[in-house]
Amino acid sequence: MTDETKTPDKFTIINELARRRGFFWQSYEIYGGASGFVTYGSLGARLKQNIEKKLRELFVNKLGILEIDSPIIAPSKVFEASGHVDHFKELMVECLKCKRQFRADNLLREFAKIGESEAEKLSLKEVKEAIEKHEIRCPECGGTFGEPKYFLIMFKTTIGPYSDAVGYGRPEAAQGIFVEFRHLYEMAREKLPFGVIQIGHALRNEISPRQGLIRWREFTIADLEFFFDPEEPNCYLLKDFENETLPLVLAENKLRGSEEIVKVTVKEALTKGYIKAEWQAVFMALAKKLLVDFGVPAEKQRFIEKLPWEKAHYAVQSFDQEICVERWGWFEVSGHAYRTDYDLKRHMQFSGVDMRVFKEYEKPVERKRTVVKPLMAKLGPVFKEDAANVAEMLSEADPEEVEASIKKNGYYMLGKCKVLPEYIEIACQKVKERGRKFVPHVVEPSFGSDRLVYVTLEYAYRVKDGRAILSFPRDVAPIQVGVYPLVSKNGLPERTLQIHKTLLDEGFMAEYDEAGSIGRRYARADEIGVPLGITVDYDTLKDNTVTVRDRDSWKQVRSRVEELPQLLRKYFRWKADFEDLGKPFKG
Repeated sequence: MTDETKTPDKFTIINELARRRGFFWQSYEIYGGASGFVTYGSLGARLKQNIEKKLRELFVNKLGILEIDSPIIAPSKVFEASGHVDHFKELMVECLKCKRQFRADNLLREFAKIGESEAEKLSLKEVKEAIEKHEIRCPECGGTFGEPKYFLIMFKTTIGPYSDAVGYGRPEAAQGIFVEFRHLYEMAREKLPFGVIQIGHALRNEISPRQGLIRWREFTIADLEFFFDPEEPNCYLLKDFENETLPLVLAENKLRGSEEIVKVTVKEALTKGYIKAEWQAVFMALAKKLLVDFGVPAEKQRFIEKLPWEKAHYAVQSFDQEICVERWGWFEVSGHAYRTDYDLKRHMQFSGVDMRVFKEYEKPVERKRTVVKPLMAKLGPVFKEDAANVAEMLSEADPEEVEASIKKNGYYMLGKCKVLPEYIEIACQKVKERGRKFVPHVVEPSFGSDRLVYVTLEYAYRVKDGRAILSFPRDVAPIQVGVYPLVSKNGLPERTLQIHKTLLDEGFMAEYDEAGSIGRRYARADEIGVPLGITVDYDTLKDNTVTVRDRDSWKQVRSRVEELPQLLRKYFRWKADFEDLGKPFKG
């Protein structure tokens, strides 16, 4: 079979359908397009909004997670503190002939068959040697590559007219939550545990984005940061999810070259130490159920543990929730990281703002402990009006951390303040503690909205009798109901428009269509995933009943117009099946 006659894969079919029917397309096409950017049309925007609505229904409405909306641009200090400036880099090579740039790990996977995890841990020298050994050439022009180098994939900008006011487009929404922790802790009534979610745009200057909605330079991310006391890590939701099965690919097996899926319950995963935090395990179970709601069967999902060199710099343990799709096999739709206290501690160090919380004991406890004693006679002349604040934070600092820093560097950095050994005294003394101060730990489920859109599209797509159908779950379909006159005459359009208006007034996303034959209109609706079609015919004018058609089975029932809003409301809330909408009808 030649390339010209090869049947296109599902990815190609879906992208063509998405463009033709207005779900999404490449941005800036009139100027030749800009790689890595997508524009959602009306149907795509609604589909994406409905997917994000389900995220909010689960996490915000049902679990009581707080939601915020913070800026996309942040001062460079934020990402210096978070570690992104140092760590958010990809290995890149440039063709010496056509000057096209490529991710080195992608080239090694594609042309040298080096596994993803192996490619990611190679040094600059090893990447160069692998490219030369396997004689990898530019896929565009056949040219040779120059020296590999690291490329910071954050978009850099300036804030205001001053070139030294450097800022970055956020590569994740999480830092907008961490830097506002003090405000958010107050909103949570100063009680742990609590969570905060942010759904919004993020920017990553990808070297070579080539995978449709899978990898873009501007995308929507949903980051949820859940804060808890590391000494009281128990999850109050565990009893509801402990018997849920999680399909895990464990790091220890990956190191042996196996991606065997180990199926264990949430409780077993925690008991055996596969997952380090109860909250992380519960969020993974929730993510699995959420993808089932988007149409992805449980057997097409897995959670693959990242190896030490694959993990983000902030994580002690991380799993990717992966979905099996036709073109790429397994690919990530959400990440589940145990970030410990990394982010809050870093922002505390860089900003000088105390990110700890205080938990009072039932009774004061007297104990001996090593403490850092600030010497005000030394601090006062150096830090002046800030001396009292510096002294307070020093008295709460970890003595071992202070001693280690002084031994290594000759000083201890407290935010922007350099504390010399002569400013403090480290001593053992009896203290009466009313409570303890600590930095909360964090687990993070993070979802890619655009990837969820693609997954929902792929798993909704099917062909019946040669006709393309998008069998969206009814509560994420961009249009809920199509409303059609049987023919465009004899008063049927007028009565149909009245019913259409009633449904709109009742809050339904309804579409009116009278162009072409009724069969052609049904086919158009099936192709964009409209769950129900309501047809107004001559009987409607006599007895005020209409035909309701199911998108997937093509079955029809007869319903009374005045009962439609109540019936449809139950149907779209999953409280009624199609057969409950009326009496069977045979046309």
